[in-house]
Amino acid sequence: MAALKYWVWLTTVPRLTNHSRWLLLEHFSSPEEIYYAEQQQIRLVAGLSSAQADLLEQRSLHRAEEILSDCAAKDIFILTVQDAAYPTRLRQIYDAPILLYGKGAMPLFDDEAAVTVVGTRGCTPYGVQVAEQLGYEMAKQGAIVVSGLAKGIDTAAHRGALRAGGFTAAILGCGVDTVYPVENRKLYEDILATGVLLSEYPPGSAPERWHFPERNRIMSGLSLATVVVEADKDSGALITAHTAAEQGRDVFAVPGPIHAKESRGCNQLIRDGAGLVTEGWDVLREYQSRYAHRLHCDKTKLPDLPEGGVAPEQQMEAVPVKELPVLGKTEWKQLTDDQIQVLRILDTAEGMLTDDIAEEIAMPVRRVLSALTMLEVDGYVTQQSARRFVRAVEIMEEKKEG
Repeated sequence: MAALKYWVWLTTVPRLTNHSRWLLLEHFSSPEEIYYAEQQQIRLVAGLSSAQADLLEQRSLHRAEEILSDCAAKDIFILTVQDAAYPTRLRQIYDAPILLYGKGAMPLFDDEAAVTVVGTRGCTPYGVQVAEQLGYEMAKQGAIVVSGLAKGIDTAAHRGALRAGGFTAAILGCGVDTVYPVENRKLYEDILATGVLLSEYPPGSAPERWHFPERNRIMSGLSLATVVVEADKDSGALITAHTAAEQGRDVFAVPGPIHAKESRGCNQLIRDGAGLVTEGWDVLREYQSRYAHRLHCDKTKLPDLPEGGVAPEQQMEAVPVKELPVLGKTEWKQLTDDQIQVLRILDTAEGMLTDDIAEEIAMPVRRVLSALTMLEVDGYVTQQSARRFVRAVEIMEEKKEG
């Protein structure tokens, strides 16, 4: 534990890049040695800029000790690149995370046939069906299904693996103690109970926009292959696919209609040499000889829902509308001015686009996005399709009028 606080310190030095951390670790034997090194020694690190070296003048361990205390209270484990349980498969990629936070059961990824399944958040019913089917089939056939717990394809892939009674790993763009998106709380809890949640960000970290492209390298790095189910030509899922290819991993894609924008990226990947996928075994057969003790050709299809059952993605429409909770005085006082303005302008039924919100309240879009992110994390707003947001609570002014 004493040495671990120096690892946490190194990964939380403000503005220090992950690449700079690796340069430091290649020069010094440990984060503890970096912590106690003289500034003139740090400036001798090859490839480290003077500006990056200056960041290490901040030597407080207070933040690191807070994080360790938080991890202990929330049952969060920490893996460093020097730990035996840290996957070698991930350690070998370029710019691997120095440290991972996790909740749940950490598998031995190097002994498993792990496959990442990704795709667009704004997917079609076809994409949801295929992603859940692939997650189910590959989990049944002995693979670990890896994804990012995002809306759309990620959610469906995780759900399929869970329905198969298999193991699934969610790589988050926020702290592992943060549920994002908030409507995936039940899925988060199910994965926690039977799988693992991983992140390179400390507990309490918000789902910042730039975290998600960064976490993509972890998803592909943990896996033998990445499967893209649906993706437009500018989808973030293609970033994961291209990162996987750069890491020497296999890339597969599900074909779709040539005129469907959600399938343009997938069709392009197949045209450029990605493996074509119509069932889970299209992927896993490539690894059966290497993981014969894990993989088996089980052709069982995703079972139908019980008679009268409702598909998870349709449950919001099937459940009667309930009275919204009221945002209390205590919670109201904890909101920032930006969050209050955004919350007041939103409707509880008809969604508003981010740009429209910004124009309506005369606020820069970046500030609106920041406010919406935190409001969504707290469950005060929810996001509909096409980046439309609705308020998920009643606010005090409304309640008083009633």
